[in-house]
Amino acid sequence: MQKFYSWVVKNPKKILVFFFMLAVCGALLQNLVEVNYDMADYLPEDTRSTVSIDLMNEEFDGGIPNARVMVKNVALAEALEYKQKLENCEGVEDVIWLDDTVSIYEPLEMADTDTVETYYKDNNALFTVTVDENDLVNTVDRIREIIGEENAMSGDSVSTAVATTGTVSEIQIITVCAVLAVLAILILTTTSWAEPFVVLVGLGVAIMINSGSNLMFGEISFVTNAAGAVLQLAVSLDYSVFLIHRYEECLQSNRDRKGAMVDALCKSTSSIASSGLTTVIGFLALIFMRFGIGSDLGLALAKGVAISLVTVFVFMPALILSVYPLIQKSHHRKLMPSFKGFGKVVSRIMIPIAWVFIVVAVPSYLASNSNSYYYGSSNIYGEDTKVGQDAAVIEDVFGKSDTYVLLLPNGNVEAEQNLSEALQDIPQIKNILSYVDTVGAEIPKEYLDEGTLSQLVSDEYTRMVLTVEVDYEGEETFALVEHIRDTAEKYYPGTYYLAGEGVSTYDLMDTITQDTLKVNLIAIGAVFVVLLLTMKSLSLPVILVFAIEVAIWINVGIPYFADSVVMYIAYLIISSIQLGATVDYAILFTDRYLEFRCTMTKRHAIVETISTVTTSILTSGSVLALVGFLLRYVSTHGILSQLGLFVGRGALLSMTSVFFVLPGLLYMFDGLIQKTTLKLHFYNPRKEKQSNANLY
Repeated sequence: MQKFYSWVVKNPKKILVFFFMLAVCGALLQNLVEVNYDMADYLPEDTRSTVSIDLMNEEFDGGIPNARVMVKNVALAEALEYKQKLENCEGVEDVIWLDDTVSIYEPLEMADTDTVETYYKDNNALFTVTVDENDLVNTVDRIREIIGEENAMSGDSVSTAVATTGTVSEIQIITVCAVLAVLAILILTTTSWAEPFVVLVGLGVAIMINSGSNLMFGEISFVTNAAGAVLQLAVSLDYSVFLIHRYEECLQSNRDRKGAMVDALCKSTSSIASSGLTTVIGFLALIFMRFGIGSDLGLALAKGVAISLVTVFVFMPALILSVYPLIQKSHHRKLMPSFKGFGKVVSRIMIPIAWVFIVVAVPSYLASNSNSYYYGSSNIYGEDTKVGQDAAVIEDVFGKSDTYVLLLPNGNVEAEQNLSEALQDIPQIKNILSYVDTVGAEIPKEYLDEGTLSQLVSDEYTRMVLTVEVDYEGEETFALVEHIRDTAEKYYPGTYYLAGEGVSTYDLMDTITQDTLKVNLIAIGAVFVVLLLTMKSLSLPVILVFAIEVAIWINVGIPYFADSVVMYIAYLIISSIQLGATVDYAILFTDRYLEFRCTMTKRHAIVETISTVTTSILTSGSVLALVGFLLRYVSTHGILSQLGLFVGRGALLSMTSVFFVLPGLLYMFDGLIQKTTLKLHFYNPRKEKQSNANLY
């Protein structure tokens, strides 16, 4: 490595030009990266609902209804005019209303009450609309222009359209605030006014290169787009800071700047690389999720940290050497205290805190696996948003409702009729729109007009549109999906297809809950192996992973005790993110403890370690916490907001564990650590006295 680093320090201008060109290219290319806001697209291709949707799109022009549009205070004639406007709206594929199921030219009192009130109640009309998924944003805007702000619209297409437009502006606010916050923290924790700007330039180059390189994926998820850059900023920050500080140390013994930089790089490679490797592996664990958002985020973050490492070892030395005179001229006194007093306080209370931590581990683990969850996108916007308010208004009048589509093979009208009758016996199914229900099994298909027939029958399949009185997700919804599937299986064994938002959410729940244990075990196992190889110890990986894992359990267990509902995707992702991003703190603390422990007693080593590493851990941890809380309070998207809360709170909990719990664990297991770690010899005052006595 020394030869490579020597080449780096001899060619700073070439390196700077090359990396700045890459950064400019990345900034340009990131505008070409498409962002996907539809969670259903990330279900595995072999999922039953995904297969059903694909087949339905092949067989029928109109897709699955994905929006509910309510117009208030309208007569039947006015409602028909609105329906006509919606049908003529560009991007609207289909509109279903009362006139599709009953004759509105006869007294409504003669029709089935449940059917009528599904679409028209208290002079309010509710239209079930299918919006073209390739033009969601523009179509939703057009629908809003037709119905006006005083009326309401909800559904998956509406939520996705709002997320598409709203998240972009929120990301800009989060990014600006994050950069300003990082700048403020670095000014407090460094000893040069120029150093924070040097660090930010290095981080900015790495982030722009990573963002542009996402083009290799074709598109990225909204989670990656919103959180990827700021998380890369937070977890990669300390690499550059550590290199600068190591360089300043080496300058004291080597006045040649380039030679000192080579020394600094050689001495810091192991610690920075091992720290970065555990972070990369923690993120890579997400690629083993069958649910695609995890893989999408995991690859982007792992790639981002890897690029940050390359930037630190190649670009940052060139940048530091070029601007170091400015760093020297802008030196100022330390703004942070020594923390020696803090270390003494911790040394007095660390044992009881460690025991409390060990006791809390079990209930925290149980609580973290006992939360109530939202799996889909139906609850991503709260009632303080326009989307949430519209959904509440529609639900107040028409109740909870969703639309499922059941695809059946053609050719068995009797089976279709029997299935329809069986489905009508299910209380939550309020209306069925199908060939046998609307037209009648006794009327030959050749007597129907092409428009009506094309919506109900294709060459190979016939379809039933079911209006169900349940929420988009929840225990009742999932039970209904199972009931409908079981019922369809009796009449069309292995040949039916069921789709709809509630059905996709059921499959989403089924898929990502299978991912939980697998992803967590892979992340823990991979980090454990890396620590085992880098620390050459059997006990230290267990202690470090335990310290961070319990912090994770506490983090995701808090909603259980607070009786709040968790977005499952945020819950699933945070475990790998918190482990990968904060295990570095434990590694840094342990490395310094082992170093001091070779020449000090264990209590003295704890005090010195805390005094030495507190500033570094506070810098990295506070940045990660601030980035998380910015996501929490700026984003209106429920998944991003809750992920931000988990990240921010997780960073604080991990720092608390490293500062107060890890010292106690290292102290209590000091003897075991020495026996189970290769080439490690701790300071022993008795042996020192005996050795000195033998000399005389």
